Amino acid sequence: MTLQTREQHIRRERATSNICTAQALLANMCAMYAVYHGPEGLRAIARYVHSLAILLKAGAKACGLGVSDTPFFDTILVSYPSDKAQEIIESGWRKNINLRGYDKRTVAISLDETSSFNDVCDILQVLSGLENLPFAKGDLRSVEILSERELRRTSFLTQAVFNQYHSETELMRYIKKLENKDLSLTHSMIPLGSCTMKLNAVSEMQAISWSEFAEIHPFAPAHQTAGYTKLLKQLAGFLAQLTGFSAVSLQPNSGAQGEYAGLLVVKAYQKAKGESHRDLCLIPSSAHGTNPASAVLAGLKVVIVDCDKNGNVDFIDLENKAAQYRERLSVFMMTYPSTHGVFEADIQKYCDLIHKYGGQVYLDGANLNAQLGLCFPAEYGADVCHMNLHKTFCIPHGGGGPGAGPIAVKDHLAAYLPGHCLVTDVGGNSGIHAVSAAPFGNAGILPIPWAYIRMMGFEGLKRATQVAILNANYIAHRLRNHYEVLYKGTHGFVAHECIVDVRKFKKSCGIEVFDIAKRLMDYGFHAPTVSFPVAGTLMIEPTESESLQEMDRFCAAMIAIREEIRAIEEGRADPVNNVLKNAPHTLAMVTASSWDRPYSREQAAMPSEWIRENKFWPAVSRIDEAYGDRNFMCTCS
Repeated sequence: MTLQTREQHIRRERATSNICTAQALLANMCAMYAVYHGPEGLRAIARYVHSLAILLKAGAKACGLGVSDTPFFDTILVSYPSDKAQEIIESGWRKNINLRGYDKRTVAISLDETSSFNDVCDILQVLSGLENLPFAKGDLRSVEILSERELRRTSFLTQAVFNQYHSETELMRYIKKLENKDLSLTHSMIPLGSCTMKLNAVSEMQAISWSEFAEIHPFAPAHQTAGYTKLLKQLAGFLAQLTGFSAVSLQPNSGAQGEYAGLLVVKAYQKAKGESHRDLCLIPSSAHGTNPASAVLAGLKVVIVDCDKNGNVDFIDLENKAAQYRERLSVFMMTYPSTHGVFEADIQKYCDLIHKYGGQVYLDGANLNAQLGLCFPAEYGADVCHMNLHKTFCIPHGGGGPGAGPIAVKDHLAAYLPGHCLVTDVGGNSGIHAVSAAPFGNAGILPIPWAYIRMMGFEGLKRATQVAILNANYIAHRLRNHYEVLYKGTHGFVAHECIVDVRKFKKSCGIEVFDIAKRLMDYGFHAPTVSFPVAGTLMIEPTESESLQEMDRFCAAMIAIREEIRAIEEGRADPVNNVLKNAPHTLAMVTASSWDRPYSREQAAMPSEWIRENKFWPAVSRIDEAYGDRNFMCTCS
């Protein structure tokens, strides 16, 4: 498997997958588990788990129970001559043991490294119905092992990282060393446009570590999850109220998965109406890069709608294409506010046009944080909308999630919300198949938006939206005399983010957008989103989390960089060997015994006074940022 960095945004409708980074944090947790245990530790765990499973099988046989002889590792099946599985499962509940019904006569039991020998004995009592087992516990101590043909012969996890951090102290230091390479919100604002890198408050996140949430299995019996279920239903209700829609599915694991689910819901609705021939999706060029990929994945043909010089949807082009494809038009998929960072005044006009030709309107809710409390997507014409809880509602977004992208729909689509084959009370009456393995997706993190909404209240959420928009306009205003702000709305304002156009510098002095992005690292800031949605631009989003003081620091850095560009334009700095082309400057570079740059080490690494108090040192200097997107690279030793 290869994890390419920006496939969705670069390839759009030509993307070969719709993998979202929303599982990266979970993948890192798994990786650290492997780092800590290493190959020998994992082998020991595997031997322990398999030994327990063998004990369980031997004990079940000794109790006269039917046990499958098929090869197994950690799971065995116990069968009964009659439909007794549910009775056995309910017996287990009385001992705080959850077993799984494989069918009406068969029970499945899985063990792991948290299981114990006493757990095995308790399970055998439940399976057999006997309080006193027909053997001594010591009789089960002698067990067989996996046969030679089942044992792995090849080596694994041979890299050094998996063989040296096997104490908590060493692992802590290793993780801290990695953490030190990352610039986070603990250092400065992260002005990534379209990604909404806002504060995730401790008070919102605290509950996810409570055992009542963290230790609930996705398929735990309903009588054991009454409180959790109440929270999930309340959250779905909150999201419906805040968007104006009728029903919500919490199942999608990310915004991209929400897009996919929402499009499948639309297709199911159209199929039920006898309109399966509708297979075309209109998408503006200003939409999120995930939109075309999701549409293709859902089996739709994508037709791009042009934008005008102001960054708005070209209504004439939209009208022409909607009329041209009226028989095939399935859905119009739009990001609002647009990825160009503006509220489009004609949004209702767009929706009315699509409905006129029998299509549905899908609203990409990635920018819902610019609407919350101010307007309702359902009211201006959207039929379905996904919500990035890891953006608008404060689930951590940095490091790749974990994400959540619930979808909200109007009445006529509610019956088609995704169901689940193992859980009955999920989705609509004619629900599409599950889009996630678990019925409520990443349920473990849903207490975060629930807490955020409850603590903020409607007025607080509205205030957050207002401040997010104010902050973006403040930055656009501060920078307007130094850079061109590419798009503005009807009244000259931006929404929650602004696009700064730096393309003219390539012509004037050879400075490109990546040079500015790299130089910002020397000033202690993460770069804004680069070259999306417009190549050669910076998309800046401060969010409501940032103070005036922090935004002033960022603006000062951008203005200082503009002066560095001016020095090149006026011939006061070398056009090739300058602070921008050589950025970022690492600690190793500025402390080296030799220095052959035509500018000082201080200008390179300490260009502003405030940096001396909290200097963040980039781990590496300039790399070819596009190479990794276009070439498969193995990081194995």
